[in-house]
Amino acid sequence: MWDMAIPTHTLNDGSVLPAIGFGTYPLKDDEAVSGIVSAIEAGYRLLDTAVNYGNEREVGEAVRVCGLPREELLVASKIPGRDHEYDAAIASVHGSLERLGLDYLDLHFVHWPNPSVGKYAEAWRALVDLREEGLVRSIGVSNFTAAHLDRVIAETGVTPAVNQIELHPYFPQVEMRAVNAERGIQTESWSPLGKRQAPFAEPAVADAAEVHGVTPGQVILRWQVQLGSIPIPKSAAPDRQRANLDVFGFELTDAEMSAITALGRSDGRLFGGDPDTHEEM
Repeated sequence: MWDMAIPTHTLNDGSVLPAIGFGTYPLKDDEAVSGIVSAIEAGYRLLDTAVNYGNEREVGEAVRVCGLPREELLVASKIPGRDHEYDAAIASVHGSLERLGLDYLDLHFVHWPNPSVGKYAEAWRALVDLREEGLVRSIGVSNFTAAHLDRVIAETGVTPAVNQIELHPYFPQVEMRAVNAERGIQTESWSPLGKRQAPFAEPAVADAAEVHGVTPGQVILRWQVQLGSIPIPKSAAPDRQRANLDVFGFELTDAEMSAITALGRSDGRLFGGDPDTHEEM
């Protein structure tokens, strides 16, 4: 399905994802279609969108015009926090399919647990049922804690295949990565570079970039890959897209990995308050 130089991860449901994907937020309109097609041409096969990103139509159009068969692409979207009641969650997924113009989704998430409402288990049950119908191939969650994960597993007997969380050098998520691994859940990283606070100038990153002859961004994405997480970097620039994908020809040492992880700090998270209103959500 994709360049075999890109490693893969086998999920707990038997599905396979490439070790790096393409994030589509905040691409919109013609820029989104051309940017996503460019990413596909560069070699990306996993495309990440969401209802809240407002670009599902553009992602679907890119899938149709890129020249590759549908089955060679993996499309993921997400149920927003406002649609956690069972029937609303079902309708949300059907709405995503309609906007994308697709017959099925390869991966669908509960975008975040919306804990003040507490109906995320209903949304999860809806995804379980939609998977049984074949409308969704794999199902996952985003921004879930251990308690949220354990509740949906206990209530449905179905473990999420993926937990997509904010993860970057300033917020390395050591505990949540362990929580996911203990439950057989694949970690996926949103804002994998750190976005506005990307640590490109940090010595741990800059020094490794110089040693390996790569960019600081490539060092961070390689760090993500070696952690075992699936980063989903986003860029509309073809040269940056190619660079972000070109992280499999070098390997960070244990010392370099540890130094980057040690950049973690208490103010490393990007959002505050309600994550369902945050642009990344």
